[in-house]
Amino acid sequence: MKKKIIIANWKLNSNIKNISIFLKNLQLNISSYLKYNTVIIAPPTIYLERIYKKINNLNIFLGAQDVDIHKQGAFTGETSILMLKDIGVKYVIVGHSERRLFHNENNKLIAKKFGLIKNSYLIPILCIGESEDEKRNNKTEEIIKNQLDIIFEFFGEKAFVNSIIAYEPIWAIGTGLSADPEYVESIHQFIKDYINQYSSNNLEEIIIQYGGSINAKNAKSFLEKSSIDGLLVGSASLDCKEFLEIIKVSNEILCK
Repeated sequence: MKKKIIIANWKLNSNIKNISIFLKNLQLNISSYLKYNTVIIAPPTIYLERIYKKINNLNIFLGAQDVDIHKQGAFTGETSILMLKDIGVKYVIVGHSERRLFHNENNKLIAKKFGLIKNSYLIPILCIGESEDEKRNNKTEEIIKNQLDIIFEFFGEKAFVNSIIAYEPIWAIGTGLSADPEYVESIHQFIKDYINQYSSNNLEEIIIQYGGSINAKNAKSFLEKSSIDGLLVGSASLDCKEFLEIIKVSNEILCK
């Protein structure tokens, strides 16, 4: 049985005090849920090493929210893949819509980061998705194809082996309005079929999560869909109780 992958993306949030409380509660309650779930925490970069020391023995994995395209050099303020790997990071998020929007990251730059992560034997989490205008104008599939095609162009048919795709419709992120689960399932199936046309991946090997205003109340409606392989959780993941509830829901579905 394929495990569900549940990722906490803390974005630019939390502090040492809150992290300490969160990890203490997580440690007390998480062990029974890990048989059926892969849990990843992606905190702000400054807290990565602190968190790694606490979760390493819990079989929870460390994720980074971004990485620079350079491995070293005169690039003030950036963080390299070598540094992330050095402190225990296993997964790296790339192409999040907030990076695309606020940092002007385009498909080509994101593809370079994707390749850098894979060449360093870490696992990229590639975020893709359409804006509200693009959805309204029936361009969702076109946008997703463009975001996937450049990865194929750079890295060939095996591009999505040992990779995760996170479908995050931009219009649902941080709005409190999640997408309809049936709609998400149809998009996930489209993505899997599209990748399958151009790669040697088995459909079961293609991992696609959903992200966008996920919380403990709506998690089940997504996780019970067969094409949804997990969740990328934003603000709800800052509350340990709610994050654990999401993982519990996933566990209950997989235990049936």
